[in-house]
Amino acid sequence: MISPGGGVLYISYDGLLEPLGQSQILAYQEHLTSGREIHILSFEKKQDWQQIKERTAIEKRLRDAGIHWHPRRYHKWFSVLATAYDMAIGISIGLLLIARYRLNIIHARSYVPSVMALVLKKLTSVKFIFDMRGFWADERVDGGLWPRGGRMYKVAKWFERQFLLNADHVVSLTHAAEQEIESYSYLAGSMPPVTIIPTCADLERFRPPDTKSGGKFVLGYVGSAGTRYLFDEVVVVFKYLLKLRPGAQLLILNRNEHAYIQERLVAGGIALDKVLLMAADHSEVPSYMASMTAGVFFYRPSYSRAACAPTKFGEFLGCGIPCLSNRGVGDMAEILAGNNVGIALDGFTEGDIESGIANLLELVADPQVAERCREVAEANFSLEQGVKSYDAIYKTLALES
Repeated sequence: MISPGGGVLYISYDGLLEPLGQSQILAYQEHLTSGREIHILSFEKKQDWQQIKERTAIEKRLRDAGIHWHPRRYHKWFSVLATAYDMAIGISIGLLLIARYRLNIIHARSYVPSVMALVLKKLTSVKFIFDMRGFWADERVDGGLWPRGGRMYKVAKWFERQFLLNADHVVSLTHAAEQEIESYSYLAGSMPPVTIIPTCADLERFRPPDTKSGGKFVLGYVGSAGTRYLFDEVVVVFKYLLKLRPGAQLLILNRNEHAYIQERLVAGGIALDKVLLMAADHSEVPSYMASMTAGVFFYRPSYSRAACAPTKFGEFLGCGIPCLSNRGVGDMAEILAGNNVGIALDGFTEGDIESGIANLLELVADPQVAERCREVAEANFSLEQGVKSYDAIYKTLALES
């Protein structure tokens, strides 16, 4: 019998064993089990699956929450064929789970899972949540992975259209993306319900430290450095910061790109003894953030950035850390400037960087900035608010089933 809250099948092509899976999937779903049965179908990468200790911890966390986990192997070989194979596996397992547990809602995270969800909706009439996360096809183009107008891009945009036309509910990360979707001519008169849920942070974990060191200026960088990001510009910013604060340090938390990061630091003229490069698990990030004075991250400007809501943004603010970033990224510039919790650069000319650093130094000297950052995080990126929003969507769709 279907539970009063509706049985949910959550499909993710990201693994629960990845930091993103823990912060942006499990962190929500473990709070949504009251009154409903939740099943998660995820695709796990081989190197993550082999980490027995970490895997055991996630399995226990899922059991404690009462979530049913159906992990499958993520395949990478031959790219398109591998993804097609994984989708076929996902559709087959999805059919079995829907039939066995009488699930009535499919929550699909991003585009590949949404292909599976679309097929399952057509076959079973379940309700379909398109949690789009961003303009994925355009991200591939903007990242130089696909040519705009190429076959793969056209196929992905066709599917995007089907997702939006068939979704019972759409989740967007930003208001900017919602406005763009509303402009699509094919949705005139058939716009699905949309809820804005940014990438929230667990503000119980990401919070200001009890005591803050008044020593050196530590500029913090968290996450990936390639493709979508402007890491060379981070290097330039840090080099200029060193002119004003010779004792400053750049603390970088990154999992897999250390060789690339070191190469770009050396190319930019940064002595490596000024940099601390760490491979931290997501559980360790808050303790490292406690030593940061300000956060920095720059995205490559592009059409797809309108739908971007960086996870690290809410985490930085939750820890009371003001940020230096750039305009053209979702709703971020409006949040930074509108609340005086950071600086959004208009560009990367010498003048932009000089004024940006000067303004950032002035901002971090404000004794109220940490409290202000925390308040903005609670208002915009609270995990609790995100859970409430998802819970409301699930309840609405369960009643409609």
